[in-house]
Amino acid sequence: MILYEYPFNERIRTYLRLQQLFNRFGQLMARTEAVDHHFALTTLFEIIEVASRSELKSDVLKDLERQKQLYNGYRGNPAISEKALDGLIAQLDEHFEALNEVSGKIGMGLSDNDFLMSLRSRVVIPGGTCEFDLPAYHAWQHHDASSRSADLRLWSAPFVPLAQTIQLLLKMLRESGASQKVMSTAGQLQQNLPQGRTFQLLRLKIDPALGITPEISCNRLLVVIRMMQQQSDGRLVATAEDVPFEMSLCA
Repeated sequence: MILYEYPFNERIRTYLRLQQLFNRFGQLMARTEAVDHHFALTTLFEIIEVASRSELKSDVLKDLERQKQLYNGYRGNPAISEKALDGLIAQLDEHFEALNEVSGKIGMGLSDNDFLMSLRSRVVIPGGTCEFDLPAYHAWQHHDASSRSADLRLWSAPFVPLAQTIQLLLKMLRESGASQKVMSTAGQLQQNLPQGRTFQLLRLKIDPALGITPEISCNRLLVVIRMMQQQSDGRLVATAEDVPFEMSLCA
């Protein structure tokens, strides 16, 4: 099944973008080729760009506090293990403290690294990291893999508390939704959302064998999904067939 996720607000959109970037960075850093470490660095620059939002840290801390209050409300419920609840709340507290200790914008200290900043200004130029433009970077790419990996871990260290916190928040959000089997009639689904609940994320799973790509749009009142068939030339055309899929709404 192919999983598609659609955020209902800009905050969750940012979390999803950062999680994708952190996952990509981790995969590339674990490899040994210089070209993989080059793209790990370009991914790190994307992380710096997304994480530079002034309100990001505040949003994440508020979400941690909101989750803590939510789970504290389950105390005394006989259906919930107090031990498991204590462990989860302790985990939220740990992430809150680690992120709260970061002063200023996350990763802003990297702006003092001349090597990284000179590279960052060149990667946006097609072919701008050739050895005649950046001889120091060319030499770095010839360091052994373990040395390059150590540098990447050092440079990405300021973002570790953020990465771990977003991983936890998105895990908890995804687990809040219950998956249901749905059928789009004639390739379309329009569903009104219940009043009094604020959904933050839509998750959709579809069988890749169907050759269908969903186009999703939603707001606090309505979800609209159109099923598109990819043509041989790559164009997407709306299908008139009934298409089965799975969907969950996460609050």
